[in-house]
Amino acid sequence: MASLLFVPRPAAILRAKLGPNAPAKPSAITCGPRDNRGPLQRGRSLSSEAILAIQSLKRLTSADRSPAAASAAAATALGRLLKADLVASMSELQRQGHWSLALAALHVARGEPWYRPDPALYATFVSSAPASDAAAGDAVDALVEAFLEEKARAGGFADGGEDVYKLTRLVRALLAKDRGRAAWRVYEAAVRRGGLEVDEYVYRVMARGMRRLGLHEEAAEVEADFAEWESRISPPARDMLDEMRARQKSETNASAT
Repeated sequence: MASLLFVPRPAAILRAKLGPNAPAKPSAITCGPRDNRGPLQRGRSLSSEAILAIQSLKRLTSADRSPAAASAAAATALGRLLKADLVASMSELQRQGHWSLALAALHVARGEPWYRPDPALYATFVSSAPASDAAAGDAVDALVEAFLEEKARAGGFADGGEDVYKLTRLVRALLAKDRGRAAWRVYEAAVRRGGLEVDEYVYRVMARGMRRLGLHEEAAEVEADFAEWESRISPPARDMLDEMRARQKSETNASAT
């Protein structure tokens, strides 16, 4: 039994035959792609169900992509998806440039019990709207009207940091697409009538955007709202804002020189 402890291992026998310069362990041979492409893999945000649903939606609308046909096809292809898969499908359709199909997917989401009108979700639709399509501007305006109606039915804008951040995203997206009237309607509904307490950044973005788009009367009203907001904040906060502005101005002047 003890002699079994001294039986030489196969690797040691191999090294003895090959000589002292033989490698300690054989090198591994691997096979890889013939170009620089990465391995094929499923996207991190799309499940197999979402991928199949998107493919089915494209197939059903290949001959007719009118709004009615797209809505019917989306209800068939996407109606049974879970929330995460449906939201991911909307994002993927926007990324691929199928904006009308993404709108049809949004119509499906509106019928789900978990759906809430989210400014950030609508901001992604505004940002992904095709700039070359003249009808897309009217579609964006209609989308904003539908969002404001949904928000009013849901109780309006919640006074908190989350809705302020999302509102800023939506307003900036609308101004970037030169939809100044739509941005003004959102600002008016959320801030002037809805009472949402926003910060200085929202006022400045709105004022600059309104002036850039030629809406000088609306820009003056935003600046008046900003002046009223500044008069209502506490003196320590106002002093801090003045100090931040002075520091920012000095840094700008220093970088210019």
